[in-house]
Amino acid sequence: MSAAARPRQIFIQGVTLEGKTFRPSDWAERLAGAMACFRPEGVRQGGISAYIGYSPYCVPRVIDGVKCVIVSEALRDVEPMAWDFVMNFARDNHLRTKE
Repeated sequence: MSAAARPRQIFIQGVTLEGKTFRPSDWAERLAGAMACFRPEGVRQGGISAYIGYSPYCVPRVIDGVKCVIVSEALRDVEPMAWDFVMNFARDNHLRTKE
């Protein structure tokens, strides 16, 4: 896949628009964990295996000391309601986002 065809990635940062650290401290793992079942075709697993790892569409990371969740825009194609959930979470909690 060429770089031009790659889906955008949105970085939801654990810092509010007001500059405060978002709490609880495990928010990124919780959010990514809620999206764990959304996976590319052919990668779906049933049972406990579906929840052990994170979805490649929504992964928690620490970047420059800030907790983040990296969300692939491909999630929108897989499950639009899941995409809306994640984006609304960021908006409702006043979290900073960037591409």
